[in-house]
Amino acid sequence: MARPSARDAAIPVLAEVFRAHGYAGASLALIGTRTGLGKGSLYHAFPGGKVEMAQAVLDEIGAWFEGRIYASLRDTPDPRAAIRQMLAETDGYFRSGRRVCLVGAFALCDERDLFGDRIAGYFAQWRDALTQALRRCGHDTKAFDLAEDTVLAIQGGLVLARALDDPEVFGRMLKRLEWTLLGETTARVHPSTS
Repeated sequence: MARPSARDAAIPVLAEVFRAHGYAGASLALIGTRTGLGKGSLYHAFPGGKVEMAQAVLDEIGAWFEGRIYASLRDTPDPRAAIRQMLAETDGYFRSGRRVCLVGAFALCDERDLFGDRIAGYFAQWRDALTQALRRCGHDTKAFDLAEDTVLAIQGGLVLARALDDPEVFGRMLKRLEWTLLGETTARVHPSTS
């Protein structure tokens, strides 16, 4: 098995540095320390500097979501299974509400101006792929609104779980989404319900 290139190995580390410190707070010194790459090696791997590093991270996130969520929503013959998979993959990716959505964080800061197309693409692709799955489930007239509300709920659920330091908020929100989108749930929505 071939070793990943310095660039490929650095991308997941860069993602966590940007999540923890934001784009502006991720200095090259910090990035070098976390990746184990000196300034020369960083610029060799990412000639465009920090902008290219963030673009590579956003591209990696986009590819993950395309492969694990969007394609299934668009193409899986059983749209209900694809929606269940989306909810499970979302829970796993965001570590049950313990992981910040880097694309969402970038959307709220000045990075929006630098990476606007990638940020908009991430959210639009998610909404549009889910819209297709919901239409195939029979939600013809309200599929777009349900999809948009779902992406909103996921982002809001992440923020609320972090703000309250209560990751269970995210899990409860995903269960409510399952009920809203599919009319079913496999677990209690709220601890106080029986």
